[in-house]
Amino acid sequence: MKLRLLLGDQLNEKHPWFSSISEDILFVIMEIRQETDYVLHHIQKVIAFFGAMRQFSKHLIKEGHQVIYLSLDHPKNTQSLIQNIENIIITHNITSFEYQAPDEYRLDDQLKSFCKKLSIPSEMVDSFHFLTSRDTLRDFYKGKKQLIMEYFYRQMRRKYQVLMDGEHPEGGQWNFDKDNRNRWKGDPPVPPHYLPKVNQEELLEIKALIDQNGVKTFGSFKVSNFAYPLNRKEALLQLDYFCTYLLPHFGNYQDAFHTDEIYLFHARISFALNVKLISPLEVVNAAIEHYRNEKGLINLSQVEGFVRQIIGWREYIRGIYWKEMPNYQNLNVLGNQFPLPDFYWTAKTKMNCMHHSLKNSLENSYAHHIQRLMIIGNFSLLAQLHPDAVDQWYLGVYADAIQWVQLPNTRGMSQWADGGIVATKPYVSAAAYISKMGNYCSGCSYDKSKRIGDAACPFNSLYWNFLDDKKAYFKNNNRMAMMIRLLEKIPSDEIVAIKERAFEIMTSPDTF
Repeated sequence: MKLRLLLGDQLNEKHPWFSSISEDILFVIMEIRQETDYVLHHIQKVIAFFGAMRQFSKHLIKEGHQVIYLSLDHPKNTQSLIQNIENIIITHNITSFEYQAPDEYRLDDQLKSFCKKLSIPSEMVDSFHFLTSRDTLRDFYKGKKQLIMEYFYRQMRRKYQVLMDGEHPEGGQWNFDKDNRNRWKGDPPVPPHYLPKVNQEELLEIKALIDQNGVKTFGSFKVSNFAYPLNRKEALLQLDYFCTYLLPHFGNYQDAFHTDEIYLFHARISFALNVKLISPLEVVNAAIEHYRNEKGLINLSQVEGFVRQIIGWREYIRGIYWKEMPNYQNLNVLGNQFPLPDFYWTAKTKMNCMHHSLKNSLENSYAHHIQRLMIIGNFSLLAQLHPDAVDQWYLGVYADAIQWVQLPNTRGMSQWADGGIVATKPYVSAAAYISKMGNYCSGCSYDKSKRIGDAACPFNSLYWNFLDDKKAYFKNNNRMAMMIRLLEKIPSDEIVAIKERAFEIMTSPDTF
C-alpha cells in the first residue's frame, strides 16, 4: 500500500492525486503540536487550519479515498510529523511513501532527511498550485545584479496571456500602480464583508480541543464573526463576492485605511489561496471575467492592481524565498536589536494608527497589506526591532501567514533586513504618509506635524532618527538620496532633540 502525506496547506481538490480512487492508496492528514507550537499562533489561525483540514478529509472520504485523520487528541497521535508517518508505515504495511513539495523550508528539509533514511521507496511530487517552480526566479534573474519585480511580472503576463493584446499589455501600459493610491473618504460605500458559511458547533469544538490540550495561542475568537472559508465551495463564493462587489473599487483604494472600515475593498482570499482551496490562475481568470462582463463598472486599473498582486508579487515572493533560503531567515543587515513592545499583543498604545492596525490583527487574525507594511512594519523598522521578533509575530498573528510568503514580505520588504534583495529602498515614512492615506491621525494623541517634544508623533522622531542612524547603509542608494539631503538640512540642535526622543521611544515603547 502507498502512503500519501497531506500537509495543512495542501488542500487542493484539483491535484492529480485525487483524479482516481484506489484501495492501494492511503492518505494521512495530521493535527500536530509540531505545527501548532513552532511559533505562537493566533487562535483563529489554528482554528482555520484545523477546520479546513477536517473539511478536506471529509471531502476525500466522501469521494471514496482512504484517509487517516489524526486529530490533536487522537490516541495514536505522537504530535510529531515523522514519528506519526513511521508508525503508519509499520501498522499499515506501507510499501512506498509520497508527499507534495512543502512550501516551507523547514518541512522540506525535514521530509527530505526522513526519506533518505527510509527503507521503502519515496517520492516528492509537485503541489500543482503555483504558476512558477521553485527555481523560476533564480533562473530568470541569473547574471543580473538586481532583482526588479516589474520585469518578472511582465514575463508572467506574457507567459499566461493575462490582460494582453498580442505582445502588448492591454490598455497600452503594464502597471497602473499610480492609480491605486487614493484615500477613501467614505464614498463609494463599502459593501458588507462576506462571511463564509461555517459549522459553528465544529469550530467551537476545535477551540475547546485546542484549549484542553494546552496549545498556547493569542488573539480573540468570535464564532459568529469567523471570516475564513474552510472548503473550496465557500472559497469560490468568497472570490465571486469580491469580484462582484469589491473589485470595481479595489485598485483605487487598495493602499487606503480608515478607522470605520476593517476590510475596505480587499478580497480577503489569501487564506483560501495559501492553503490551496483555490488556485492563483482561477482567481485571476475570475477577476478578468468579471472585468470583461462588467464593462463600465470595472475599469482596467482596478483589475490590473489585483492581477499584479496574484501572478506578480505572490509568485515573485515565493521565488525569493526558495532562492535565498536557508540563510535568508537569519539576515539582519541593519543590526536592529530592540525587543517587541508589549502592545503588539494588546494594541494598548496611544498611537492611533498602531492601535487600530494591531487591534484589527488581534481581533481578526487579519490586516490588509498597507496596515502590515506601512503602519506596523513601518513602526517596527523605525523602532529598530529585532527582525527575528518581528518575523515570529507576523508569522503567528495572520491566518494566511506561511513562512514562504511571510518571511520575504516581513524581513525583506518591511524590515529591509536583507539589505535590499526584495525592496530597493526601506519602506519607511513619517506621519505625512499615514495622514495622506487614511484618517488614523485624526483624534490621535500626537501631533502629526511635530517631530520633537512630548506631543510630537513618534513616527516623525523615529523616522529622522532612523535616517541618521542608518545613513551609512544608504549613501549609495539613489532612491534614498533626497531624504538624506533633507536630513542634512535639519539644524544640529534639532537632530539632537530628535535622537533623544527617538531613543526614549525605542527603549520605552509601551509608554507611548
